[in-house]
This record gives sequence, structure tokens and C-alpha cells, in this order.
Amino acid sequence: MAGHSKWANTKHRKARQDKKRSALFGKLSRAIFVAAKNGDPNPDNNATLATAIEKAKSYSLPKDNIEAAIAKASGAANDGATWNEVIYEGYGPAGIAVYVECLTDNRNRTAADVRAAFTKVGGNLGTSGSVAFQFQRKGEIVIDLDSDQFSEDDFMLAVADAGGDDYTLEDEGNLAVVVTDSSELMAVKRSLEDAAYAVRGAELMMVPATPQAVSASEAKQVMRLIDRLEDLDDVQNVFHSMDFDEDQLED
Repeated sequence: MAGHSKWANTKHRKARQDKKRSALFGKLSRAIFVAAKNGDPNPDNNATLATAIEKAKSYSLPKDNIEAAIAKASGAANDGATWNEVIYEGYGPAGIAVYVECLTDNRNRTAADVRAAFTKVGGNLGTSGSVAFQFQRKGEIVIDLDSDQFSEDDFMLAVADAGGDDYTLEDEGNLAVVVTDSSELMAVKRSLEDAAYAVRGAELMMVPATPQAVSASEAKQVMRLIDRLEDLDDVQNVFHSMDFDEDQLED
């Protein structure tokens, strides 16, 4: 089994280095709040909430923050805001497809902010459906591996038995990213945990069907757009179709 998940690995690495941790934690807490508010506050009965919690844990959101977000959603008190899930699609530099997931209490503000981010780097905000067809919704599970005891043959069997679709080894074999059907994410995660693999995190992703190679200068331009979008308070996730080596981003 093989695959390409550089975008997933980069996403996790970026989170570990993110200096704006409080803003990141705020976004994660908001996603948990909305998932609990719109469904059962018990993650065992709410797949969306369970996934939001797993993602939050992978970014080291404290347990108290997770519990507070669920409690707030379960109680009568709230901030009075009505949160809506909104998707924006467009093209960045080099024609790279960009898919942006937001949670907002003001669609006009969010649309203006997202449009400005695209415009400032020479991109274009498109209409609904303009790039979504280039992506597939998948689950991705990040696993820390013990390189001294790791057997790829055993791992391959464990992934297959768990119902995973694919995997790739990253970080010189110290990390594995398992790809699953979106509906099987939590079941595959539990199965791998039962097989004694150390799961760092699990989340839903939009994976490009055909990643597009770019030059070093184009990669830097696209990442400027990604950074601008991720800095927006209402933006939860940004996915793109760029295939690149992180060395391209180094000066």
C-alpha cells in the first residue's frame, strides 16, 4: 500500500509550530461547541462531535477546554450567536484549487475576508462547486511509530484488518498516516488502537484527487494564501491541491 499525504503531514507539523495557539484553540473549541449544539452532546452518539474532539486532541487542546465547549453547548447559556458552516472555493496562484471550511456568525463578514485573502495574492474566489469536484472527503489517522519495534508487514495487515484504505510512512518512518473512508474514520482508529498502535490524532480531510506539482516560487505564493486564510477567525480548515516538497519553502 502506498499514498501521498504530504499535505496532511505538513498540516500536523504546522500545528505543532503554530505560534498563535490561542487562536487555534478557539477554533477547535468552536467546532466542538457547534457539533455538540447541533446533535447529541455524547460523542458516542454523535460522529461529528467525536471527530471534532479527536482533531482537538491531536492539536493538544486541553481536556478542560473540550469539556467546557460541550457543557456550554448542552446548557441554556450561550453567547447568542448562530453559527453556520460555510464553504468557499477558489483558485490560488498557479491555478491551485483551494477549499475553505468556515464557521461563522456573519456570512457577509466572512465572505469579504476570504475574498480579500484570495485577491491579495492574485487568486480568485469561485462559485460553489467550482473546485469541490477535485477533492474527496477522507479520514486520516496519524500514528506515532516505534521504529525499533515497527514491522511494516504487520502494520499493513493491521491497517487492512481495521478497514483502512491506504497509508504512507512519513518522518523517516517515525510516523504513519492512514487514509480511510470518511464514514469509517472512528472505527478504523479504534481498531488500530486495539492493535496497540499509538494514535496521535484523527480528522476528516479533503484530499485532492490529482495533486498538482508547482515550482518553488509558486509553492511560496500558494502558502501565503493558505497562511492568510488560516489567520482568519472564521476559517476552520483550508485544503489545497498543491503537491510540493517542504524544502521548496526554504529560502
